[in-house]
Amino acid sequence: MSPDGRRLVTTVATLNGKGTEFGTALWELDPAGQKQARRITRSAKGEAGAAFAANGDVYFTSARPDPDGPEGDPVNALWLLPADGGEARVVLNRPGGVGAVRTAAAADATFVVAEVLAGSADEDDDAERRKSRKDNKVSAILHSEYPVRYWDADLGPGQPRIFAVEPGKGKDPGKPATVDATVPLILRNLTPDAGPRVREAEIAVSPDGRTIYASYTKPLAKADSRSVLMAIDVASGNTRVILDHEGMSYFPGPVSPDGNTLVVVSESDTTPRQAPQVKLHLLDVSEASTSGAGQLTPLAHDWDRWAKPAAWLPDGSALLVTADDDGASPVFRISVPASAAEVSVTRVTQDAAAYTDVVVAPEGRSAYALRSSYEFPPEAVRIDLQTGETTRLPAPAERPSRPGRLERIAATAADGSRVPAYLALPEGASAGSPAPMLLWIHGGPLGSWNAWTWRWNPWLLTAKGYAVLLPDPALSTGYGQNYIQRGWGEWGKGPFTDLMAVTDAAVGRPDIDADRTAAMGGSFGGYMANWVAGQTDRFKAIVTHASLWALDQFGPTTDASQYWLKEMTEEMALENSPHLHVEKISTPMLVIHGDKDYRVPIGEGLRLWYELLSKSQLAADQDGRTPHRFLYFPDENHWVLQPQHAKVWYGVVEHFLARNVLDQNVPLPADLGL
Repeated sequence: MSPDGRRLVTTVATLNGKGTEFGTALWELDPAGQKQARRITRSAKGEAGAAFAANGDVYFTSARPDPDGPEGDPVNALWLLPADGGEARVVLNRPGGVGAVRTAAAADATFVVAEVLAGSADEDDDAERRKSRKDNKVSAILHSEYPVRYWDADLGPGQPRIFAVEPGKGKDPGKPATVDATVPLILRNLTPDAGPRVREAEIAVSPDGRTIYASYTKPLAKADSRSVLMAIDVASGNTRVILDHEGMSYFPGPVSPDGNTLVVVSESDTTPRQAPQVKLHLLDVSEASTSGAGQLTPLAHDWDRWAKPAAWLPDGSALLVTADDDGASPVFRISVPASAAEVSVTRVTQDAAAYTDVVVAPEGRSAYALRSSYEFPPEAVRIDLQTGETTRLPAPAERPSRPGRLERIAATAADGSRVPAYLALPEGASAGSPAPMLLWIHGGPLGSWNAWTWRWNPWLLTAKGYAVLLPDPALSTGYGQNYIQRGWGEWGKGPFTDLMAVTDAAVGRPDIDADRTAAMGGSFGGYMANWVAGQTDRFKAIVTHASLWALDQFGPTTDASQYWLKEMTEEMALENSPHLHVEKISTPMLVIHGDKDYRVPIGEGLRLWYELLSKSQLAADQDGRTPHRFLYFPDENHWVLQPQHAKVWYGVVEHFLARNVLDQNVPLPADLGL
């Protein structure tokens, strides 16, 4: 939202003309809801990362060509779209590109995160080193710390730094840097000695632009690490640690409008017996505090939810947060009185939807957010903070139609816990025409089925006549700390029995065909699908995507071993490892994996595939035939992101399910060449 509250900008992704990839563009929305949404940027390379300057200019990043610059390899540059109209222009370009953009709420101050080669003395030296690597075709990276990969990216040789964006020589003192087109902008490195410490850092800028708060990764013994909280003085570049405690990581939330209070999120280290605990705090960062950072004050610690801080109200009286809560992720208001004992948490939005990207209008009576659920994809809404009423703003596209209906159901676990789920039902499902059912198991495992996803979208399968069950078993968020703890370190126990209990409840309905069911899952959900395959033969087919198979192998080879190896001892990992039950698998399995998946490395999928063919009850016969299948994507990662690959994914899944669940022959996608 612009500082004056009159403009909203969001990023919209659309398919290119060939339907082979998504491109992003910036769109402007009318906060009043009167005008239609309008696209304000356009290029083949796309635009993202919008941030308003104090004067209303819009910064964004894009790799599109600079019409005034020399030709070269496209990299993300910093662009500026003037508040009073006109063409966007490049205000900062560098060989290493520009990443995230941050601006101060009440000052003319802009910051970016950008990568530098660690040995570079300055920007010119960095450019020369990059040119040398490119010209000599050098891709080697020498590491001295862990980790070396993240999701689908090889870390290094570049390291992120936080820069202040400032006018270069020749600056007219009478003109703000953001509107002086005659003077190029330059970068001042605020974290020259950070090394890899600000990789994946969370950053908050004080309203006056004088201080940046950032999480730094602190290396520990035995390749472990945790996050500490740093304060960076913009004028001097001095950096100091303000929160650093053993067994705890800290992350900055928004700074209060008066600049005196920082919201802090803490996350405790996990152990094999204890799940992490996520809490909110307030930290006095005023000049009046003893060291510029006073004591942490607990904020709503009696509230048993994992809150994500979003925005302060303009008068500093309350904080807006979102949190998973029983199949939704509403907006909540947490009051911030003088006495912590008076803190109260009030649910603002009342619908069963998930809210993200919450911003508050300057007048403090309205907020704006993106909202989605399993009934509709993300859309921009205005929230009346007094009544909680939400109003959908005119959007670039209307909601897609849904081929079915959505219900909320629940089962009771053996320990008496409620196990909730969504059930998406196809049109016409009834006692006279019961629908086959697919059990979809979410990943994480710390997560919840509560928001729209295009990657695992139940309506594409309800359109084919299936009911889709979306349960939240033990380890799911939105049901309290004890619900997470129920499955901690025992993935094959609480989560599995919860899944079977809610499956029993669903197939007991007259509109569900209990004899035609399948199970599916991705990531941790894929792990659970593998575990289910080795524990029961109740399903006709199982689809396992990007799945954990051998936990003793997965732990040391994932991109974040320092996190996963804390959750279980070696004995616990073996006790919960699906690969030890391969001989009992008698259900046809479709294995799906991308080669560029660093979170669940391809070795998991390769080993699962080989052991299914060599050890399961449906192993390959003497002619090499087996009902198992392996869908392999050489250039996809943990997710399948390319649009045509997504079509292949759904096409192969539909073929496999139809063959094994419905006893029907649905053709495979033609692009497979089979």
